Amino acid sequence: MPKVVICRELGPPEALRLEEVERKALKPGEVRVAISAAGINFPDILMCAGEYQLKPELPFIPGMEAAGDVIELGEGVSSAKLGDRVIVKLRFGAYAEEVVTAASQLTPAPSTFDYAEAATYLAGHGTAWHGLVERGHLKKGEVLLVHGAGGGVGLAAVEVGKYLGATVIAAASSEEKLEVARARGADHGLLYSAEPFKDAVKRITGGRGADVVFDPVGGEIFEDSVRCINWGARLLVIGFTGGIGLARTNLILMKGASVVGVRAGEAVRRDPALGEQRMVTLLDLAEKGVLRPNISHRVPLTEWARGMRLLIDRRAIGRVALIP
Repeated sequence: MPKVVICRELGPPEALRLEEVERKALKPGEVRVAISAAGINFPDILMCAGEYQLKPELPFIPGMEAAGDVIELGEGVSSAKLGDRVIVKLRFGAYAEEVVTAASQLTPAPSTFDYAEAATYLAGHGTAWHGLVERGHLKKGEVLLVHGAGGGVGLAAVEVGKYLGATVIAAASSEEKLEVARARGADHGLLYSAEPFKDAVKRITGGRGADVVFDPVGGEIFEDSVRCINWGARLLVIGFTGGIGLARTNLILMKGASVVGVRAGEAVRRDPALGEQRMVTLLDLAEKGVLRPNISHRVPLTEWARGMRLLIDRRAIGRVALIP
């Protein structure tokens, strides 16, 4: 009987439980994957607290991405074979020793990645790619300001922005996080506590401001970002870990700017072809060594609460992986 981390009541990570569950029988078109690693994402935490836009019926198993090996095939499956090393894309269900899912939810794991890297790649880098390429239309030579640059999605945006030829300004809460961001390609690092970032961005750009702002933080960070943008800037709203920000519409108007919502998963559900194209590109860049998640912590599945707390307390640099 496989072990899973299950949410039976909404609340903090400590309210989750580790339980053994019956193995599911496979339906036609499904596969069984033995999980070697699962990625922890902030939406998992929000979902367990009942604060995310997706509200699964209780009980449910959190976790939107994992990696492992195919160990059983359902009737009619031809796109996978036993022993395949795969990434599993889910909306929830990844905090487990094994998962049963449709074969269409599998993607080959990059040969250059270990299981933890494969399990923490697509959500972060997929969001960064969707935001910067498909929504923000970041161009070579533009200035990109990345907030929360020490987090998983923020570091992914630093990497993608540098690959696209932008001048990348990384903003984070510690020098340690900025060190990693610089190692991943950031041209400039801004420490939130050292100087108002809006002043620093203006100084770095000679008063021009940022062309694209990648913001997974929100709150005051978003509101101050509007004060350091260039004409025609795109402010990408990725998340709201720091609260809900309010847009000063007069400043948006005066700068001819756009505020753009970024939901990488929903965009794919509405346009599967977009997701297929993105996937091909991301896997190719992973194989070439251009993009790679930074994993600061690998935590046993039995210590899921500690792993989730690393994100809540902003102590992770990049990604955190659960290891069954």
